Amino acid sequence: MKPNMGTADKIIRLIAVAIVVILYFTGQISGTAAIILGIIAIAFLATSLVGWCPVYSLFGVSTRKTHRPQT
Repeated sequence: MKPNMGTADKIIRLIAVAIVVILYFTGQISGTAAIILGIIAIAFLATSLVGWCPVYSLFGVSTRKTHRPQT
């Protein structure tokens, strides 16, 4: 599992997780919508903490900046 997520990508996902949590605890979402968004939020949280997104790997995408050694 080679990291393929950049800092901005991680922050955006964490903000999305926070929004879902706030919506749930304020009663704005419930039922099936809450379950689906909760599952997505858990996936976003996990991928943000690990820094690796399996969907990105499938398509060969990376938002992570590569650092080149100076010569």
